[in-house]
Amino acid sequence: MFPFPLKLLISTIAIVSVMIATDAQATSSKVAADQPIRFAKGQISTTLTGTLNPKQHERWYQFEASSGQYALINIAPLAGTSETANVGVLHMPNGSQDGTKGGIIYQGCLPVSGTYRLRIARNLMATRGKTAGYTAEVIILPKYVSETLCP
Repeated sequence: MFPFPLKLLISTIAIVSVMIATDAQATSSKVAADQPIRFAKGQISTTLTGTLNPKQHERWYQFEASSGQYALINIAPLAGTSETANVGVLHMPNGSQDGTKGGIIYQGCLPVSGTYRLRIARNLMATRGKTAGYTAEVIILPKYVSETLCP
């Protein structure tokens, strides 16, 4: 009746189920590992500095923002490191993303309210496997100031 023995089919289903559960846990742990971006009370900007060790390719940050807030994210080299983690991608709560290599990686009005994730990574095409550093300035204007910039 079955082309495979029933025990083999059940074992295969069990293994696939474990693989799916493990992948889901790995995905959720990535979200949990995001470093929150915090602003001091009354501040509209903050600076992130960090390094990626030779085997590390990226670091994730997250922040909460509202639709229509104006944001600017700039990535620059970190003095004293031999390589630069200069790739920045902003992942929006609606699933879209925007970013580029180095400099201003995002500038504009945020499209939706929710949790934004910022990925800072090394450019794998231009790396020599050394420690890569970055300094990122994140500016998010309050809603009342953004109204003139975000119609």
